[in-house]
Amino acid sequence: MSSSTAVPGQSPIAETAPLSLCALEPRVPADRLVAEMVPPPRFDSVRFDTYVPDPDQPSQTAAVGVLSDFAAGLGGAHASGSGKRKWFGKKPTAPSAPLGVYLDGGYGVGKTHLLASLWHATPAAPSLKAFGTFVELTNLVGALGFQETVRTLSGHRLLCIDEFELDDPGDTVLVSSLLSRLVEAGVALAATSNTLPGKLGEGRFAAADFLREIQGLSAHFRPLRIDGEDYRHRGLPEAPAPYSDEQVTRAAYATEGASLDDFPSLLDHLARVHPSRYGALTDGLRAVCLTEVQPVPDQSTALRLVVLADRLYDREVPVLASGLPFDRLFSEEMLNGGYRKKYFRAISRLTALARDAKGLMAQ
Repeated sequence: MSSSTAVPGQSPIAETAPLSLCALEPRVPADRLVAEMVPPPRFDSVRFDTYVPDPDQPSQTAAVGVLSDFAAGLGGAHASGSGKRKWFGKKPTAPSAPLGVYLDGGYGVGKTHLLASLWHATPAAPSLKAFGTFVELTNLVGALGFQETVRTLSGHRLLCIDEFELDDPGDTVLVSSLLSRLVEAGVALAATSNTLPGKLGEGRFAAADFLREIQGLSAHFRPLRIDGEDYRHRGLPEAPAPYSDEQVTRAAYATEGASLDDFPSLLDHLARVHPSRYGALTDGLRAVCLTEVQPVPDQSTALRLVVLADRLYDREVPVLASGLPFDRLFSEEMLNGGYRKKYFRAISRLTALARDAKGLMAQ
């Protein structure tokens, strides 16, 4: 559908009207949630040999070697000793050797790149490997139920969990229980998490927290430290300053497949859409254009925005915005609270997507 719109102070533009995320309410079948447990589009083509270790951080090179060997060791039969599920008979015995790796490191050191590379390198059919964030895994349990999720994933050779969260005790217990059942079935595990921003100088803080919170599962994980600075800031220009409402609107109309929403309305809409559907909400988008960006009003809203930022980043959807810079979205109280690592991740990812959006202004 084409339309003509007038941008204040400029001549009318006759382009395809942009989409509105606020007008979309996607419905996602449970089987799609399972089928989509693969590395996101941003990591479709990553491999161990495309990871560029920082020469000043030997732990990065070492991690590639350890994970390559781990992937190779997952070839052949299912880790329980059988290539097929055992529907009847004796329950498989969990192996005594560690059947999991935990990538411990700060923001932007390439943990997700390495985790996705492990998924790609593991010699098994895609249907026997699963990859998802901690939030996506909890959403899967919510959609399928606990027992059905166990049944669905028990025949897998590998489950990769990106951004394992330790800030919600209920979800941590739920996922720990799920992983215990999967380990019993012989499923290999790999997980990442982030050291909290205020703890980057305190050694193995994230690994210690992770192993403590998963309790009985700790013996099944080998912690793998990955040191380094956030690659998103290595030699990259500063994030662009926000544009005007008029510039954002014009770019939205000039970009096929772009969406255009005012930020407060989008935040309200996210409250009406389950986070498990945020990926579907962004299907086919080439850019997200937002006007009137302002501070996020409360923690529940902030956490929903974090999930949307993750889905946009996974899909490499640039974000063009007016109003407040992204590093001022969250209050000091939020940035110093228990969910601070999520907020710092969202800022980092939205800043990267804002940088990607600079090309939209040249159209």
